[in-house]
Amino acid sequence: MNLAAIGVPGLIIILVIILILFGPRKLPEVGSAVGKTLAEFKKSAKDIMDDDDEPKKIEAQKVEPKEQVK
Repeated sequence: MNLAAIGVPGLIIILVIILILFGPRKLPEVGSAVGKTLAEFKKSAKDIMDDDDEPKKIEAQKVEPKEQVK
């Protein structure tokens, strides 16, 4: 199932169900936890992507320096 196919009505239904399950007092806590989880996921994904670029950076540093002009 493609998440993009949910659409606005589907998101509204999901939010109403979450509101019923957790109540209005817990909703900010749930939102904060989801936000922190997504931020950590993005950070981890960025770290993984940076690790893949590491050999390219090392290779670029191995290029011989140009001769200095006196």
